[in-house]
Amino acid sequence: MQLRKLIPALIPALALSLVGVTPAHAEEEYRRGPAPTTSSIEAVRGPFSTSSTTVSSLVTGFGGGTIYYPTSTSEGTFGAVAISPGFTGTESTISWLGPRIASQGFVVITIATNSLYDQPDSRASQLLAALDYLTQRSDVRSRIDASRLGVMGHSMGGGGTLRASEERPSLQAAIPLTAWHTDKTWGSNRVPTLVVGAEDDTVAPVSSHSIPFYNSLPSTLDKAYLELNGASHFAPNSSNTTIAKYSIAWLKRFIDNDTRYEQFLCPSPANSSLISDYRDTCPHGV
Repeated sequence: MQLRKLIPALIPALALSLVGVTPAHAEEEYRRGPAPTTSSIEAVRGPFSTSSTTVSSLVTGFGGGTIYYPTSTSEGTFGAVAISPGFTGTESTISWLGPRIASQGFVVITIATNSLYDQPDSRASQLLAALDYLTQRSDVRSRIDASRLGVMGHSMGGGGTLRASEERPSLQAAIPLTAWHTDKTWGSNRVPTLVVGAEDDTVAPVSSHSIPFYNSLPSTLDKAYLELNGASHFAPNSSNTTIAKYSIAWLKRFIDNDTRYEQFLCPSPANSSLISDYRDTCPHGV
């Protein structure tokens, strides 16, 4: 009898306790740097001063590279990103992204591949090896939160980005840039992915590469497709504010869980002289 009387009394208290339960999708935010503005996210250099260090080509798993990192550690550890060049491309073709992204509060490694002719799946393995090197053996490993990692890549490096995120679903973000891959189906991918295509790409036409890649990703996934207006396959090989702006917003939103950057992604940016097509699954994180 006493138990029967006790249960109704407990119900209101239980209901109140459930109100404070954090939803499964609500993750801790790792805000680094001041509140963003359009001008700050489009800037060639962000709020963090950076330095760099070279990785020897004798390293195991990839062809060496360069690490860019914020010099200050006053705000704690940072997320990290590995970036691969494309077929026959050297590290220099994607090196502009290193200091630009690092200055927004990330540790970035731009890699050289084992061979200029490595195929996408090999580049995937090398991207993952570079992340492992960053977090386990590099001189800056103490600056990195190993649970907050992402991958990027151009052309076959973009195809490698898709494969790397498929193989390591614990990654927090993936950005394939004018990606090329013979595999057009990525339905098992669980990593938030920003696919960047170029309207006038004749090497990896968006109709047979970037758009099918985006469409094949699960509809339940946080994903977006950004098409650069009038751009060629090689747009990611030189400083490009549109690529930088949306890549930084994507990395901040999903590696740092920083909802201050949601404003640049949702609602979707309109088509313009810079963007010929944009698709997404806004709102994110629900």
